[in-house]
Amino acid sequence: MIKICILASSSAGNAVFLASGRTRLLIDAGLSRREIAKRLAAIGEDISSLDAILVTHEHTDHTCGLNALSKAAERPLPVYLTHGTARFIDWDGCVPVLQEFQAGCSFTIGDFDVASFTIPHDAMDPVGYTLASEGIKIAIATDLGYITQNIPDKLQDATVVLLEANHDLEMLRVGPYPWSVKQRVMSRRGHLSNDLAGEFIKAHLGYVHRLILGHISEHNNHPELVRTMGLKALNGRTLFTELVVAEPGVQTEAFCY
Repeated sequence: MIKICILASSSAGNAVFLASGRTRLLIDAGLSRREIAKRLAAIGEDISSLDAILVTHEHTDHTCGLNALSKAAERPLPVYLTHGTARFIDWDGCVPVLQEFQAGCSFTIGDFDVASFTIPHDAMDPVGYTLASEGIKIAIATDLGYITQNIPDKLQDATVVLLEANHDLEMLRVGPYPWSVKQRVMSRRGHLSNDLAGEFIKAHLGYVHRLILGHISEHNNHPELVRTMGLKALNGRTLFTELVVAEPGVQTEAFCY
C-alpha cells in the first residue's frame, strides 16, 4: 500500500508524507518537529519511523523543522537535497547526514524510485520530485513561477500530482503585500497563479487519478477560487480525476493506493 498525506502546503509551511510498506519519507519540513509529529499521529504514523527527508529548496517554509528533526532522530535520518540547496541552509552547528545530488538526478530510497527535476523559483537550486513505487507515481511541483517545457514530461503517467495554485492575480494586486513582494510572486521565479495553473491543467496535464492543488496563499487567494479553477480546467475530460484542494493550515486526509 502507498500512502500520501499533505501535512501542510502554504507559505506558512510545507510538508508531504509518503509511505510504502517499509519506507516512510517526508518531502520538506516546513513545520516544527512537534507539529509534524502531531500531524503524522493523526494519520496513524510515528515520526520516529521516518527513513529520510527530501528537500525541494532552502526557503524556511520548507526547511524550518529540519534541524530539530535531525537532532531528535533516534537513528540517522538522511536528508536528500541538491548541492546548491545544502550550502544555503543554516544547520545551526549540527549538520545531519546529507545525501547531496545534482538537480535532474534519479536515485532510490527504500521502496521508492525518486527523480528530481529543476523548477523555476527564486532559490539557489530548487527541484520538484516524482516518487514511484508498486506502480504508483506521485509528482510534486510547487514553488514555480511558470511551467517549463520539461515539467509536463516529468508529470506524465503520474497517479497523483501536487500542483501549485498560489495566488489570484487580482487579489495579489490589491492585497497587503509591498509592491516589491508582489513583483517577486508574479515573476517567472515566483509562484504559479490560479490562471497559469488552470491553463496548464487544461492544455498539458495528462490523466491523473488525483490532482491536489496546494501552496495556496493565505492573503492572496481563497480555496474556493482554487476549487472553481480546478473543476473548470478538468471539465470535459473522459476519465474522472478527483480534485483535492489542500487548504492553508489544514492537512489533507491520507490517500491510499
